Amino acid sequence: MPKERLIAHKQLLPLGANQRWQWQATGDDPQFLLKRSLPLPGWQMLEVAMEHDQPSVAVKLYLDIGDGFSEEQSIYLPLKSGRVTKRLFYVPKRLKALRFDPMGTEGRFTLRHLRLAWLSPWFAHDRLAQRLVNMHHQWRGKSRAEVLPALKRQAREQGRHWRELALEQYEATFERRTTRHSYTQWLEDRRELSAERVRRVINKLPYTPLISVLVPVYNPHLDWLRECLESVLGQHYPHWQLCIADDASPDPEVRRVLAAYAKRDSRIQVVYRERNGHICAASNSALALAKGEFVALLDHDDCLSPHALFHVIEALHRHPEAGLLYSDEDKLSERGERFDPHFKPQWNPDLLLAQNYLTHLGVYRTALVREVGGFREGFEGSQDHDLALRVTARLVPERIVHVPHVLYHWRAGAGSTALGSGEKDYTSEAGLAAVRDHLAQRMPEARVMPGDFPNTYRVRWPLPEPAPLVSLLIPTRDRLAILKPCVDAILERTDYPNLEVLILDNQSTCTETLAYMRAVSERDERVRVLRWDEPFNYSAINNFGALYAHGEILGLVNNDIEPINRDWLAEMVRQACRPEIGCVGAKLYYPNDTLQHGGVILGIGGVAGHAHKYFTRHSPGYFTRLHLAHNLSAVTGACLLVRRAVFEEVGGLNEEHLAIAFNDVDLCLKVREAGYRNLWTPYAELYHHESVSRGAEDNAAKRARANGEANYMRETWGEHLDSDPAYNPNLTLVHEDFSLR
Repeated sequence: MPKERLIAHKQLLPLGANQRWQWQATGDDPQFLLKRSLPLPGWQMLEVAMEHDQPSVAVKLYLDIGDGFSEEQSIYLPLKSGRVTKRLFYVPKRLKALRFDPMGTEGRFTLRHLRLAWLSPWFAHDRLAQRLVNMHHQWRGKSRAEVLPALKRQAREQGRHWRELALEQYEATFERRTTRHSYTQWLEDRRELSAERVRRVINKLPYTPLISVLVPVYNPHLDWLRECLESVLGQHYPHWQLCIADDASPDPEVRRVLAAYAKRDSRIQVVYRERNGHICAASNSALALAKGEFVALLDHDDCLSPHALFHVIEALHRHPEAGLLYSDEDKLSERGERFDPHFKPQWNPDLLLAQNYLTHLGVYRTALVREVGGFREGFEGSQDHDLALRVTARLVPERIVHVPHVLYHWRAGAGSTALGSGEKDYTSEAGLAAVRDHLAQRMPEARVMPGDFPNTYRVRWPLPEPAPLVSLLIPTRDRLAILKPCVDAILERTDYPNLEVLILDNQSTCTETLAYMRAVSERDERVRVLRWDEPFNYSAINNFGALYAHGEILGLVNNDIEPINRDWLAEMVRQACRPEIGCVGAKLYYPNDTLQHGGVILGIGGVAGHAHKYFTRHSPGYFTRLHLAHNLSAVTGACLLVRRAVFEEVGGLNEEHLAIAFNDVDLCLKVREAGYRNLWTPYAELYHHESVSRGAEDNAAKRARANGEANYMRETWGEHLDSDPAYNPNLTLVHEDFSLR
């Protein structure tokens, strides 16, 4: 389908003479039509390459099979920026017309490539199986040969044509399901065990500890209070105690409601405080009633899911030494609608310093809570953050357990911090005080300041004196237009007193590039040029550079990087000098100020992908994570700092199996396995003209090499790639946007 056969149908304005197929979409539904020269029936490959001015774009191809155009007969394809993106689809015999929608918003675009290619059934089936193996959770770890026979068996059992089932699963690998629009559907698709089955499981458990649910109460909305208490009474796990402390509520109806519930069930105990002491005092009064081995924290207008305590007990059987367990959560509107789920990572100590991501549901070993002194008065509003910091300081990571289920529904009523952290400004101040107090006992030189959003915090770690020498390793070959802006910007826009730049020249022949390298090394004593006269191997070149580097800290830097903030390197060094930290990554943008790298998430696309890719520069990200320093399993080698001792301890980069791709992910995983935490910081910002110097994987040899490196990663790190502790099993492994799986 040559693009010249397209007819502009709606909301499209050609720009200039349109010789380069430049268009302005004037609305949110631009459309091209194709009514003649329709593709042949059977398997087809859609190929699209388009430049655009949007953070991200997905095209749609609509098929009219006699009933007009509809979403049911549409093909969705999210584009990779600047590259040809492909996908399979099937054309029925009765095709009448095609419609091509280039984007879903106003904006400019240039259609570089558009093609429909007929495929033989054998080739199409092979491509389909490969995509499912790489991208669909059901087929992860299977071979291509297993896919089609298994699909046909499933289809027979369901009374469907196998192609229908195959395309449904193939489509799911492209589908972008945002938490905002599809959480209700996502919930409907999830099946929990019935209450009866849960009871049968519980009856067989050898360990059924008592869990005391602590509820401090002060003048709540009475209907919400009843819903809260009913959610405890409705627990499938029966071994609970409900400990309520009424903090001298002025509304007499509150006491009547609480008394009625206490009379209704002997597991409910209530203490009525004579004077209002605020939430910490009330929580301690509830804690004094607790007889359970564990305490769970519940606010007086929130609700537990019916399976909440059961899933906690399940986790305790897997982790019997747990001292703290926490779950995922969502919010509950005033109308009782569930929305805005927060799917959390496993234990992430730097994230806890930046925000209280543990929040709800928190379940603590009672003895630990009493050992640290319970809830500290003076930290009202962030008393749970303060408690979490004090308890986790006494626990090894293995005793802090994440339960990846939505067990808590946080009421988003007027004045609630669930509706917005800014609703209660004092909570941010209390959280800031809690983090400062925590670090004052462990790293008094560290400074804590408010973050960019309410209830978020930035820790400014101390810089050693004297500042350690940092060796920035920059592999390059020719391409002066890329190298010069990179090196000049680093030298001119870096406020760090002790660095050297090692340009690792890989067989440059361009006279202008060679002249520049000579000139810059002569005029700035911080610059050295080393020659690597071997075929390009990113890992080998950087290992070579590390041998000749003088620095205590090594920096892997692509030759298409340009700093934005002058203290980018100082921020990364502050993090890299912490003894518990391994690799440190930066916040990288495309030249159009959309995000290129917000850290690396394992498993996306089969091996790894970049978190928050294409988000706008000032976007908060997933629960403000784009503005928080936090631990990740891996960060990109486009701008990565690591102490030389750590780099050498793990053997550097893998030059034998990972010459081009995934060597940075492999390095980070080796560092993590050695016992260090990797970290991403938003306070080091740089531009990254990704892959400009080497180009895309656009020929057979490059694709074969890329597939081989991906296979090596799957074989070496397969289990780790399938369960990234810095991510969540309920989130997508197809897209890089934290949408739902």
